[in-house]
Amino acid sequence: MTRQIKVGKVPVGGGAPVTIQSMCNTPTHDVEATVEQIRRLEAAGCEIIRVAVPDMPAAEAVGEIRKKIGIPLVVDIHFDYKLALECVKQGCDAVRINPGNIGGPEKVAAVADACKGRGLPIRIGVNGGSLEKTLLAKYGGVTPEALVESAFGHIKLLEDQGFSDICVSLKSSSVPITMRAYQRMARESDFPLHIGVTETGTPKMGILKSAVGIGGLLALGVGDTLRVSLSADPVEEVYAARDILKAAGIRKDGPELISCPTCGRTKIDLIALAHEVEERLQSVNKPITVAVMGCVVNGPGEASAADVGIAGGVGEGLLFKKGEIIKKLPQAELVDELFKLIETL
Repeated sequence: MTRQIKVGKVPVGGGAPVTIQSMCNTPTHDVEATVEQIRRLEAAGCEIIRVAVPDMPAAEAVGEIRKKIGIPLVVDIHFDYKLALECVKQGCDAVRINPGNIGGPEKVAAVADACKGRGLPIRIGVNGGSLEKTLLAKYGGVTPEALVESAFGHIKLLEDQGFSDICVSLKSSSVPITMRAYQRMARESDFPLHIGVTETGTPKMGILKSAVGIGGLLALGVGDTLRVSLSADPVEEVYAARDILKAAGIRKDGPELISCPTCGRTKIDLIALAHEVEERLQSVNKPITVAVMGCVVNGPGEASAADVGIAGGVGEGLLFKKGEIIKKLPQAELVDELFKLIETL
């Protein structure tokens, strides 16, 4: 089991529930836009939010942002240690840096001391796209071993300053490399791990890569907090993260939709029906399984493990609960009646 840190009031590691993170794509100095986006993300299920801090105006906005949101705020710092110091002063909940790129030991010590004084953790963010040239030369490119060695090098810089409240990420755009790096890190240390695959692309392929990489690690028992990285509205990252956690059996804090793949027996537009039910389930928070089946002959039986469901036929369909048929309905009434039944659960 990993050691535990606290990001604000949210525990990470040490057996705590795996948490969902995302990152704003608004200019951080624009407090109003950033707060509005964070509130949307929080409503979608985000539990820890990160903002980029490229300059001092962004750092100086951190305090105002933090006052107006309900979830912990992590600041993302590159190169300039003064930005980290200002963010700590402003009241952030955690700092993401690579100690090796913010200057010499004195600057690392300044950041470590500031975080220690406020009880803030530091996330070391190792990325395949920014590995040290010496490691790229040593290993012949981005490899799991290179990512892990980089992480331990950054960890040592903090531990040399007496700082150990650390979380680690080791991301690359390659799913296999990322997975092997995290597995190796989990074997060799007990630091809590922020897992994810970076630069995955648009939602179509990005969610697939993230599901394989993040979901695979979670299924192996690796990972304490996660971010799905997509070229999309960050809210889509949160929805994808929720789905991955459910698919991996880590959480059941909302509805799960199951639907059949369609076949020659399907007599309704099952694809449209499944999409309609999926969309309406976004506003349901009950930990239930909902089935949308295309065959009244086999549907209720095949979906008997579902809490509730519908099965379509020619112009009509069945509403069922735990595999037991409740009633037969005209096709146009199936979805509305399904959600009336869900309200009673």
